[in-house]
Formats: sequence, structure tokens, C-alpha cells
Amino acid sequence: MPIDAVLNIVISGLLTGLVYGLMALGLSVIYGVVRIVNFAHGELMAIAMYAAVFAFAIAEIDPLWMLVPLAVGFFGIGYGLQRALVNPFIGRAEHSQFILLLAVALVLVNLLLVFFGPDARGVQVPYSLDSYEIGPLLVDKVRLICAVVALATCAILFAIFRYLSFGKAIRACADNLLGAQVVGLNVKHLYALTFGLGTACVGIAGCLMSMLIDVTPGLGPAYTLLAFVIVIIGGLGSMVGALAGGVLIGVSESVAGLLFTPSAKGMVSFALMILVLVFRPQGLFKAR
Repeated sequence: MPIDAVLNIVISGLLTGLVYGLMALGLSVIYGVVRIVNFAHGELMAIAMYAAVFAFAIAEIDPLWMLVPLAVGFFGIGYGLQRALVNPFIGRAEHSQFILLLAVALVLVNLLLVFFGPDARGVQVPYSLDSYEIGPLLVDKVRLICAVVALATCAILFAIFRYLSFGKAIRACADNLLGAQVVGLNVKHLYALTFGLGTACVGIAGCLMSMLIDVTPGLGPAYTLLAFVIVIIGGLGSMVGALAGGVLIGVSESVAGLLFTPSAKGMVSFALMILVLVFRPQGLFKAR
């Protein structure tokens, strides 16, 4: 196979992997601070994809114009979900937390089936077939835009945690919960803010993914599982690891589709996860 074709496929996987990384970043942030695994992560992403699809179908609103409204809306959803449902379960056994969020995921999937049915739905923006020619390479315009937006969102999230006062307070809760309580930080509020930020990330990722693939209700559990694979490979609680893991999975899926069949993508992803668990159980990056 020509080297140009291989490079095109790898670049396509890298750009898609950045969106995967943004999706997994939301899961990693929530776990790194609240220490709860959001088993409804992919289902929330599917809801964001449906919101973008129907905004385009009804009012012809480009998904890129839906980024900010969906980010704000999903921040509110995550904040409310944490304060109303998750917060009472923080001190309980892990299996109770698992059952709670798994129940939320099942409810969301079935609500999507009731309202939208099992049919696949997608977005065809006017520039969906455009590409940029860079020497021998052809870079898909939609994937490039999605990757740039994903990187920009990740940079904003990094800046929030590093420079803003409430971001530093959230990091303090993650580092030393008892110390944060002693100095008077409102831990419940900060946990809800963290859940909101993580959910906003998945809302933006879902909006971007709506331009790349069609959405069905069954896509939610699949992306929850994919997010787990990415954060395990990158390192639980590591923001850089989530982004790096997403890129690695995106490239590996593209190469697997080239060398084997498109259905082999999942096999390669799980094979990578097994290798990481065997040789580096803490993931590629340690949580900070």
C-alpha cells in the first residue's frame, strides 16, 4: 500500500483520537476529583449527539454553533446530577455508586430509544466532503476542525484547573479532602462543579462526534466502554493521559481498519488495554 495512503489514515485516526481524548478527559476529571466512575458517560455523549443532530435537522444550525449552548447545558446537567443523585452516595460502598450510575445509564438509553427509535441519524454539513491538500496528504476538513476544537477545549480546562481560584480549590479537594474541609472549602459545591465540567467536556465531544459518525441509542454504552479503555491506558485521574490515550486509540483503530477489517478496531483497543494493564498497571501517565 502506498505510504501516502497509510499516512492519510494515521492522520485521520489522530484527529479522531483527539475528540476521543476530550470525551475521556471528562471521565478522568470526574474520577480524579470525586473518585466516582461515571457509568453514564457515553449515554450523556449520545444525548449531546442527538441534540446536535436535531438542531441541524430542525433549524439547520451547524453543530459548531451548538458547542457553547451544549457546553453550558451539560454543565448544568452534570452539576444537578451530582448534587441531586451522586452526592448522597459519595460515602457509600463502591458497588452502590456503580449500581446508581448504571441505573442512570439504563434509563437514559431507554429514553433515547423511546423518543428517537433505533434508527441511525447524522449531520451532513455543507463542508463535510471538503479536505485540505498538504503535499501528498489529504486532511479531512471536518476532522481537522473537530480536533482543533477538542484541543482548544482541553487547553481551557487545563487553564481552569491551573489558574482560576475555584480550579485550584478543586485540585485541593482531589489532593487532600480532609485538609480542604478543614480550611473551609465547600466540598459538595466543588464536587458538583467538577462533575459539571466533566459533563460539559462530554457534551462538546458529542457535538463534535455528531459530524463524524451517525448516532444511535446503542452508541452510549459503547462510548462509555471506550472512555474506560482510554482512561485505563492513559492513567486513571490523569488529564494528559486521557488525551494521549484517546490519540493512541484513534490511531490504532485506523491502522487496524487498514490492516485487518473495520470490525477489528475494538479488538485492537482492548489488546492495547491488556498490554498496559500487564506491563504498566498505573497507565501511561500517573495522576497528578
